[in-house]
This record gives sequence, C-alpha cells and structure tokens, in this order.
Amino acid sequence: MTPLQEWLKPPRTLLLILFLLTCVSISGVIWSGWKLSDQQRIVESQRLQENLDQAADRIATTIRGKLAETGDRLAGNAPAPDSIPPGGIWLNFDSKTVTALPQGRLLYEPLIVESAANDSDIFSVPEIFEFILAQPEQALRTYRQLSRSPDPRIRAGALLRIARILRADGRLAETQPVYAEMARLTGVRIAGLPADLIALHELAAISPPSGPAEQLQNGLLHGRWRLSKGQFEFYWSETERFLGRQRELPQDRLAISELASRFMEETGQDADSRGQTTAWSQNRPFFLIWRGSPAARSALIVPPGAFLHLTPAADFVWSLADQRGRLLAGQKIPNARSAVRTTADTQLPWTLIVSARSSTVAGPLPQRKYLRLGIAVIVSFLLLGTYFIARAIRREAEIARMQSDFVSAVSHEFRSPLTSMRQLSEILAEGRAPSEARRQLYYQTLVQETTRLQRLVEGLLNFGKMEAGARQYRFESLDAGQMVRRVVSEFEPFVNGLGRRIEVQGNEPGCLIAADADALSVALRNLLDNAIKYSPGQPAVWVDWTVRDRYVAIQVRDLGPGIPESERKTIFRKFVRGSAATVTQAKGSGVGLAMVRHIVDAHGGEITVASQPGQGSAFTILLPLTERSALEKS
Repeated sequence: MTPLQEWLKPPRTLLLILFLLTCVSISGVIWSGWKLSDQQRIVESQRLQENLDQAADRIATTIRGKLAETGDRLAGNAPAPDSIPPGGIWLNFDSKTVTALPQGRLLYEPLIVESAANDSDIFSVPEIFEFILAQPEQALRTYRQLSRSPDPRIRAGALLRIARILRADGRLAETQPVYAEMARLTGVRIAGLPADLIALHELAAISPPSGPAEQLQNGLLHGRWRLSKGQFEFYWSETERFLGRQRELPQDRLAISELASRFMEETGQDADSRGQTTAWSQNRPFFLIWRGSPAARSALIVPPGAFLHLTPAADFVWSLADQRGRLLAGQKIPNARSAVRTTADTQLPWTLIVSARSSTVAGPLPQRKYLRLGIAVIVSFLLLGTYFIARAIRREAEIARMQSDFVSAVSHEFRSPLTSMRQLSEILAEGRAPSEARRQLYYQTLVQETTRLQRLVEGLLNFGKMEAGARQYRFESLDAGQMVRRVVSEFEPFVNGLGRRIEVQGNEPGCLIAADADALSVALRNLLDNAIKYSPGQPAVWVDWTVRDRYVAIQVRDLGPGIPESERKTIFRKFVRGSAATVTQAKGSGVGLAMVRHIVDAHGGEITVASQPGQGSAFTILLPLTERSALEKS
C-alpha cells in the first residue's frame, strides 16, 4: 500500500477538513505577509527617494559652492597650484601673452605676439657680403664677431647665419658645433621661433636621429617652447619623419590646447567679462569658466567631474549630463531609481543625476528577508502541526480499528470453547449421553476446552500486566534445551490431534540461561501456536536451538505463506495481524507476537524474523548465556 493510500484510509473526512483548514491558514499567513512586504517595499521606496533627493541637493550645493569659489579666484587672478582641479588648466590672457598653470600643460598656445624689435640693420652689412658680393668668408668673419655680442638675440641670429654659410659650403663638421651652441640659448626667439628649437631641428636634419630628434620631440611633448598650433604640428611631424615612427599625442592635453585656441578665436574682443560653458574637444567634455575683460582675463578649463571630488557613497552614484543628455562625468546605472536636478532647478550648467546602486535602502526598517523567514517558519509550523495531528488522528483511528478487531477476535475465541462447553454440559446434565465411553469423551472435551479458555484468559491478563509494566519475572538458571523439550512435549498432544508433528533439533548440552520459566514457556508456545495456525496443510513445524557466540538461539520454523517485507516490523505491535491471517483464515487475538517481544526484551534478548513469501517463516529468540555457561562454551 502506497503512503498516499495509507493517508486516504478512514477517517478521510476528518483528515480532509484538517487539510482544508491548514490550507486556509497558510493562505492567510502568506497573504498577510505579502501585504506587509508590499507596504514595507513602498516605505523603503519612499525612503530611498528621500535619500536620493537629499544627496542630489547636497551635491548640487557643493558644486555651486565650488563654482563660486573658482569664480572669485578667477576674478582676483589669484591662482594657486592646489586650487586647480586635477586634469584642469588655469589660463591668464592679456593682449600679448598667455600664461598657463601648471606649466607644460599646453602643447601649443592660443596667442603669440612677437616684440617689435628689429635686428635687420645689425646684419645688413654681412648679408651684403653674403648675398650681393658673394664673399661668404668676409660675411662669416663679420657674423663671428657678432656671435660674441652680449645680446642673446644678436648672438642667436649670428650663429644661425654662420651655420647657414657653413652648411651651404658643405662643411657639416663645423656646422654641428654652431647649432649646438645655438641650442643652449634658451628663451630667445628668432623670426617668431625659439632659437634652441631651430637649432635642434637643424641638428636633427644633419645628425643621426637618435639624439637631437629625440630631444626635439620630448621638448615639444612637455611644452618647452611657446608655439602656435601650426608651428607645433609642423615640428611634431618633422620629429616623426626624423625618427621614422609615429607617436600618439596625449589626448587630454591635445584637447585642452585645442579648446584654449578655440576659446580665444571665438570670444576675441567681444567676450563677456564673465561666463561659463561646456564644450567638447577630441570627443571629451570640458567645462570653461572665465572672469575679466577682453584685454586681461583669467579662465579655467577642467573636466566637468573635477568639481565633484566627493567620497564615494555606498548606496548611490552621481552623474552629470549636458542639455542633449550626453554623459559628462560620473556613472549612470540604467533603469535605476534616480533623483534628477535640471539646470533650472540648480542654476548649474549641467543636469545632475543621482542614482541608487540598488532598489533598497539601509535603515531601521525590518529587512524583507527576515519577514520571509518568519512567514516560512510559521508555514512550517502549520504544516508540521497538521502532519503530526493528522498522524495522531490516523494512528488513533488505526488503534481503534485494531482494538475493535481484537475484541471481535477475542469474542470469537471465547465463543468457540464456551459454545462447546455449554452443549456438552447440557448433554451430560440431561443424561443424553448414549454410552459411558461417550460420556467420558465429553468429560475430556470439557477439560480441554476449559484449559483452552484458561490459557486465553491468562494470556490476555499477562499481556495487560506486561503493557502496564506490572508483570513480575522470577529469573533462575535454566537449561534452554530442557525448557524447549518440555514445552514441545506439552504441545504435542494438541498437534498430534491435528495429524501433524513437531520436529525438535538441538544437541547443545548445558545451555544455561537466566530466565523466567513460565514467561519463556508462554513465548515459545505462542510461536509454536502461530507456526501451526499459519501453515495449514503442512505436516510439520520445526524447533531447534544452538549457541551463537554468547547467545542461545531458539528458532521456530514453518512452511506457511510467509510474511511480506512491509509487515515484518509491524507484526510485533499489539493488535496487528498480518495478511497471512486472511490467507490461512487463522484465528487469533493479535497480541501473541507482542507478548513474545515483551518477554524477550525483559530477558535482555532479541527476537528476529526471516521469511520469504510462499516459503515459510523462521522466528528466532536470542537469549544471553549465563557467565558460567558462556565460559564453558568458549
């Protein structure tokens, strides 16, 4: 029988009602938990939004403060290295020069105005010798005299012309020292170009590329000279040509240099005295803020995120976007709950977005996982309670059924001998016995039925005492073999009357055990009685005993229908009768094997059963040997 069929046995209606009540209770608990969880989710969502709004307002206030502080510094033209945000540059413009902090940040400058100094009169005489009279040696002597001038501009111009004459004459060995001397004149410009830049370029053109060309490229990369965009691009391409390889320029510095030049070109003389804007250069966003007049002003170019050097928050992230929605700085989380502050809300040049890292917020509210855990515990208790209640109901119903079967079986067991005794007593009392032999037979039958009835009553009374724990055992040293033979001899008349026999095997002498002779005899008689009843049509049953380790094994075997494996653990319970009782139509009360188990347990032993359907059963009682007997056997 399957477990489901077991549960569907009566009382089905009571179990069904219990199941329905449990389902209703569990549904109510789950519904209440879901509503509470939903309300908690709404409260958490509101709290999360409040936290995001507060964070957005706090960040917007921080940015406004930094912008105001930056504007004041620009208006006061008071740059400080530590006040320039990382990745930014501070520019001071006037009508003639551009000053950048930190130095070397610009690759090229947006404004270069040369001084009005004119050196053409100084070099006019030697140039007549060089170009008109075709007397290069005379010109060379004059240039050498001028190269010793204390004025670095005159000295640089003279060295450039000396190198030109020597190079034109093919005297390259003498040309290189002249360019090398010229390269040491820093801060001197000739015809709008730095003298040392010109010298390094010419040296790279006539020397191996590993030396002057490398110096020239590194100088360009680190902003060593003030150059226009065109000058920078020309000399950079020259270094790549000299070295035979291309080198990528730093994109951030290139973008800032390009943006500074564009700013000067677009604002010019019509620029407002103050302003700020977001611009893109080299696919990178930058923020420009300036103060002052067109003739003298200060500007700051920085990445937009430079104003948001905040401690990273564990529960939210921020980002800045322009009017077209392009990300300028920070991090965006798609489809996340966010607080948005537009330009109209904050008076900032960007849209501020603060997004939650997750959909929940930490706080004093109970976590949903604890709520779910509580619901799971309640549901588990309901299910377990229902299971144990249903199990108890089913067990009580089963016990009530077995008790009813027991009463019915016992009543039948009592009715049979009582009926026989009444009929025989009436015959004897009325003198209707046909002969003295028949009368004697009736008397013997009355004795047998009386003995049978006495055994039934004693068996039930003994079982009741055992169940109540009131049965007193008197242990004494017994020979197991003699006890077995005595019980068999008492049982043989009844078996012989049925035309059957009991075969006894066992030659172990002196198998002493500590036992209650009466109780153990009752146990063995019950096993023999079952073997006879459950193997009808078989000529014999077998009883044997032997020693196993320190135990005496008393076994009763039959060739009955056997016991299914599913019933082998239940047949020792009270009121339980196996399926073989139905097959063999054997009579019984259902307490015999239960009584056997009680008696064997009281003796410190064990009873086992081995059976195969259709091949009979073997019940074995294992009882410990006494110490003396155990020593003799060992």
